Formats: sequence, C-alpha cells, structure tokens
Amino acid sequence: MKEIKGGVCAAKGFKASGVHCGIRKNKTKKDLALIYSEKKAVAACVYTTNLVKGAPITVTKANVSDGYAQAAICNSGNANTCNANGVEIAEKMCSLLSEELGIDKSDVIVASTGVIGQPLDIEPIANGIPSLVKELKTDSGDAAAAIMTTDTVQKCVSYSFEIGGKECRIGGIAKGSGMIHPNMATMLVFVTTDTAISHEMLQKALSEDVKSSFNMVSIDGDTSTNDMVSVMANGLAGNEEITCEGEAFDEFCKALNAVTTHLCRMIAGDGEGATKLLECIVSGADSKQTAVTVSKSVICSSLFKAAMFGADANWGRVLCAIGYSGAAVDVEKIDVSFKSASGEIEVCKNGAGVDFSEEKAKEILVEKEIQVLINLNSGNESATAWGCDLTYDYVKINGDYRT
Repeated sequence: MKEIKGGVCAAKGFKASGVHCGIRKNKTKKDLALIYSEKKAVAACVYTTNLVKGAPITVTKANVSDGYAQAAICNSGNANTCNANGVEIAEKMCSLLSEELGIDKSDVIVASTGVIGQPLDIEPIANGIPSLVKELKTDSGDAAAAIMTTDTVQKCVSYSFEIGGKECRIGGIAKGSGMIHPNMATMLVFVTTDTAISHEMLQKALSEDVKSSFNMVSIDGDTSTNDMVSVMANGLAGNEEITCEGEAFDEFCKALNAVTTHLCRMIAGDGEGATKLLECIVSGADSKQTAVTVSKSVICSSLFKAAMFGADANWGRVLCAIGYSGAAVDVEKIDVSFKSASGEIEVCKNGAGVDFSEEKAKEILVEKEIQVLINLNSGNESATAWGCDLTYDYVKINGDYRT
C-alpha cells in the first residue's frame, strides 16, 4: 500500500467539484460540493448518534437503504437542521442533482454543514447545481474546500493497494474542526474506492473501522447533529468482488483504515483554535474497552488540553482523567510519558511523579504534534485517541459562530 494523490478522485471513475452558489456571504468561499461516480456504486454510511439530526441524514438513510449511490452533494454554511421544511429541501437537492446528472434521485447522498436552526433557501443551490456538474474534474480540491466551515486546511488523502493482483484505489475528503466528539459520527467524511465489494461487506468494514478511527477523535466534547461518513465503491478496479471475510477483505480494511486514520489526525490537528495535535496512546490494558475508555477520557479533558496549550507537563491532569474515566485500572501501575519530535520524557512511574527536567519537558511540549504515552501495565490491549489543545481562539471562534 502506498499514498498517492487524488483524494476522492484517485479511484477510477470518480470526479468531483466545488462552487460558490451563494449560501455563504463570502463569495470567495465555495459552499457546494459534488462527488460523482460514472458507474452506480455500492454505498455504506454511518451517522451521528445525536437525537437531533439534520434533515440530510434522514434523506440519505432512505436513499442508501438499497445499498447503492452514484453521487454525493454537500453544502456548507447551513446545517439544514431543525427546519420545518428541512427534509423537503434535502430531497429537492437530490432531485435537482439527479436531473442534471441523469441519475436516479434515490442514488444521491446528501449532506449539509454549518449553522443549526437557520432556514435554508433552495434557490442558490438550484442555481449552483448546473455549474457544479459542469465543473466536475479528476481533482478533489474544490470539493474539499466547499465542505469546509471553520476548517483552516483542506483534508484530503488517498492510497493504492492490491487485491488479487489488481490495483485498487481509495481516497477521502473530510471536514471537521469543532463540535466533534466520539461516538459516530463526528464530522463529514466522504470516501471513494474502485474496489469491487458487496454492500454487506462494505458496511461491515466501515462500521468496524469507525470504532478505532473516527470514534476516537474529540475536539470539544460536542457531538454534531449532521455528521456522517459515507463510502462509495464502484468496482472499476476489476478485482473479484469481495463477498466474505478473508485475505481480500482484510486488505481492503487495512486500506480503509489508512484513509480514515490519516483523516482523523488531520481533523484533530485542525481543531478550532488548535495549535497542537494530541495523540493519546494507551498500552498495557487488561481489555480493549479499558484502553479505549482511558484514551478517550484523557483526550477529552479540558484541563489536560489547556495544559498542552501552555506546554505544561502537568501529568496529574492525565491521572485525574484516567481516575474518573470509569475504567477499572490499578492506579499504582500507571506510567506516563510525553513525546514529540524533540524527544521523550517520563513524568510518572507506578502512579507517582518522578524527577524530570521541566526545561526538557517544555521543549517537547512546544512542538505541534504531542504523544501522551500511557502504560497501564495490566495486560496486552491498546488504543489510540486523537484531539487537540484548548486555546483562547476556540472561545473566540464559537463566541460569534453565527456571524
């Protein structure tokens, strides 16, 4: 497996586009994105667990209930959530796009992101769809830009891999900076692949993958109303269709995880106001669930996140988060270290502090990517969670988000 260029357009038969249609006031920001497969694709999705769900979630669930899709359309600037006519608007987006592309309206994945509770006018979207289709090309940059809200960088990645001697490709784009917290889904992610795989196995792969990827990301403890991860697989790679577990399925799952993990790191590193990517790696756990619980608890701690912003090696906040996590751990066995490009330093051994250089610790923690290494010394299970530091700018961004 190797990383390649192309994002959602790396796989055969996929094109994408992004335009400014007028939903957002800033005309320099694209606000409508499209991903299209020249062949109807097998589709799988996972959705937000928030009881308050955006209208596009309802419509997409209905559309992909047969296991297929051929296009995905997404607007930014308005979440189309808590609107009386939200479902009508989402359905209209699908029908307008289907007419322009010449496909069935039930083969459209629809998504929206932005401010909740604001009416969404269909007119700018209707006016923008012809240009959106006309601008389709084998470059995912415009689509990646059009789904961004408070994101500061585009999130795009793709890989090539082999199944049965056939080259397969998989790629994705994502948006996500704030209102991100585990458990599925916590952002908008669109993945495409030319791998031939059945709907059942694609859904199985995605549902399992999110447990160790997107469910392990937290920016601010808020689970969004609109979030969704979708995968379209059009089979144009020509491999024998994956219909059961085995070597081919395992290879596909590895490639899918390479894409999702890469996007997780990009999302966490681009958290609202963030200056640092935090990666909490827990090892030596007595069970997978214990490792997951501990890593999530640490990465979600506001006090720990604030300490990382200040490059303060306050390991007590790590133990505090472990202590209230609910995981049954032996506190007297816990070891903690901080690691970055500037080195590694142990700050806690067997649940107690050790002598360490504050100067060296500061040098390690001023880097842009920080690893928090926690060894529970109680077993062989491990887990990794991703997050970011908590900064002044997070409050500034969310203090006037609607404006």
